[in-house]
Amino acid sequence: MLRSIHEKARRFQQRLTRLDNQPIGKAALVVIVFLDIFILGSIFDGLADHTRQLTSPDERIPALCRDIVIDADWNPTNHLDNLAQLVSRHHALRYTPYERAGDARQHPICVPILRAYKTIRDDEGLARNLKEAVRLRRETRELRVELDRMKGAYDTRLLERIAGQRPAETDVDALRKETAEKTAALDALVGKEQRLTASIEQDPRVQELYARVAGVSDAERTALRDELRRLNFWYPAERLGMQMLFLLPLLAIFYYWNARSIAAGRPFQTLVSSHLLVVAAIPVFLKVAELVYDIIPRRLLRQVIELLESLKLVAIWHYLVIALSIFAALALIYLFQKKLFSREKLLQRRIAKGQCQACGQHLPPGSRHCPACGAAQYRTCNQCNEPTHVHGTYCKACGHAGP
Repeated sequence: MLRSIHEKARRFQQRLTRLDNQPIGKAALVVIVFLDIFILGSIFDGLADHTRQLTSPDERIPALCRDIVIDADWNPTNHLDNLAQLVSRHHALRYTPYERAGDARQHPICVPILRAYKTIRDDEGLARNLKEAVRLRRETRELRVELDRMKGAYDTRLLERIAGQRPAETDVDALRKETAEKTAALDALVGKEQRLTASIEQDPRVQELYARVAGVSDAERTALRDELRRLNFWYPAERLGMQMLFLLPLLAIFYYWNARSIAAGRPFQTLVSSHLLVVAAIPVFLKVAELVYDIIPRRLLRQVIELLESLKLVAIWHYLVIALSIFAALALIYLFQKKLFSREKLLQRRIAKGQCQACGQHLPPGSRHCPACGAAQYRTCNQCNEPTHVHGTYCKACGHAGP
């Protein structure tokens, strides 16, 4: 069985590289390569357009909707900070994926919330005020921390004076003065922050967003989370099915054309259809491998890493990665050395180019020995007793295989 598979693979390889039992000319090879590249690019473009018809988890429940409804805990004490962070995070994305997908693909819970958010994001003045409010809150917190530190230092100096250590009056006065200045600055910041916060929260668009978020019940939030989990689980398989609907008919057409061309003895069509069959098979293989990676290794590896972290054995994972990289390097070296650039292939190339089979030097026409190294270039065929290449796989006179 393995011998039959190997023979079929050899014949298919010849159909890819030979025309009328001759190697493909360089000009024809360039045309074939450009055709392969163009068809492969066209297949991937068509595949992307075809797969885009399937609603992805990110289109059904956009990341922004997850941030607002699922991940963030909105309440009167933090909703302004949450909104400011969202606008700051997504403000640079003027045309986000959820807007490209359209409302029709989005979950009904997400649609009104994302619309309300978009009116806030697209208002430059409101977005700038939110950013300013965040900055004021940050400066207020930093100033409070600094005031607490200064008050502690001031109290320490007073205690030292009471204990009779007599710190310098100028130090105490300087601390008192600086504390008073910082307190006044803090009061000014707090007042400015309160006015800006009140202005933002009185905006009808902000109030609408708050109302939309508050209107999502715990049951709806749980249902949305469950649907997102279900979408993430099944989407890779659904995506592969959608991709195969595009790829398999194309693969079948090229296969049928190739089989008919071989049966009818049409060498030019056999050459082209063989290449197109390989080109169409490439994305099929890649998409199946992508599904296998999505379903098995990614989730399995995540669980393995979490288990190793819980057992404080993360080093084992790194040892495994090192071992796998060594194994992959050995496999690639074997492939290159034994299959792609083996001695047999090297000798065949030297014979085809008229080079010495031993040292690779170019031979003068009709040379039976190499003038550079003296190696014999011909031997007598055991079948027909005619001269043939020393390292030739088949006799050049009768085609007999072997020595």
